Amino acid sequence: MVVTTDPAAAVGTAVMTIEMVKASQLGMKAVGAGLAVGLAGIGTGLGEMGIGAAAMGATAENKDMFGLALLFTVIPETIVIFGLVVSLLLLFQ
Repeated sequence: MVVTTDPAAAVGTAVMTIEMVKASQLGMKAVGAGLAVGLAGIGTGLGEMGIGAAAMGATAENKDMFGLALLFTVIPETIVIFGLVVSLLLLFQ
């Protein structure tokens, strides 16, 4: 480990080439895309946890509620689709 008080020497070691900058940008895009899909999936799972239980209970009591219960369990999945769209926009920008 080199400790220096010269600012010019410290700046000289932090130089990045163009290839390094492009690789870093691509890596950050990949991290952002992964977070977009992952966090959207976690949020959807947490939201669907209560909806699925309530839908099963409603369907057990009244068979005519199946279509509505299915609709209510599918609606939160659109959030994951939005996360996927955001990740694709990040990656192919």
